Amino acid sequence: MAEKKPEFSQLSARNWVRITLTAANVKPLEVVSNDLIKRAKDQNLRVKGPVRMPTKVLRITTRKTPCGEGSKTWDRFQMRIHKRVIDLLSTDEAAQQLTHIYLEPGVNCDVKVAGD
Repeated sequence: MAEKKPEFSQLSARNWVRITLTAANVKPLEVVSNDLIKRAKDQNLRVKGPVRMPTKVLRITTRKTPCGEGSKTWDRFQMRIHKRVIDLLSTDEAAQQLTHIYLEPGVNCDVKVAGD
């Protein structure tokens, strides 16, 4: 006799959820990542991270003068992008509850769920 598969709502499959946080400033990024990890540990989820990825430095060098005349002076601008990666082993419902957090201004969050 064929076994009946349980309905999707009855399954409590645990998946790896990868949360990637990026920001130009470190302090708000650390506040959000610490809050996220604290909430995950309160729910007794398995947590890996935060993994600090290398900082990307975007650089632009441009001439100061708009017309091209005068002394050859240059402006150098740079923007640093900091990144943190957090991996969680959780159910879909727990991941949804966990990701409803307040994000500091300037912090971007990307959530990916790894399939089986």
